[in-house]
Amino acid sequence: MARRRCIAVIGGGRCDAATAEVAEEVGRRLAEAGYVAVTGGLDGVMAAASRGAQAASGLVVGVLPGAVTGDANPGASSPWTVATARCRCAGSS
Repeated sequence: MARRRCIAVIGGGRCDAATAEVAEEVGRRLAEAGYVAVTGGLDGVMAAASRGAQAASGLVVGVLPGAVTGDANPGASSPWTVATARCRCAGSS
């Protein structure tokens, strides 16, 4: 089985409509090119990129800061959880 390439899409948990439109387009283009989109799995830019990838039948891995996969946005087809938010934000206080 061939490995699939992954590209992370990172952005704010809140964004305006114009930014969401760009993020959705990025997600769609990644999926169309055969990439797996990896996002933070929550709202804003991450949700928009997930929507775009999902609309193009792509795979979206949502890496969530908590332990509940149900917190993922609807576009995250494969939600993963980490033990704490600090794992995602090394060096933050």
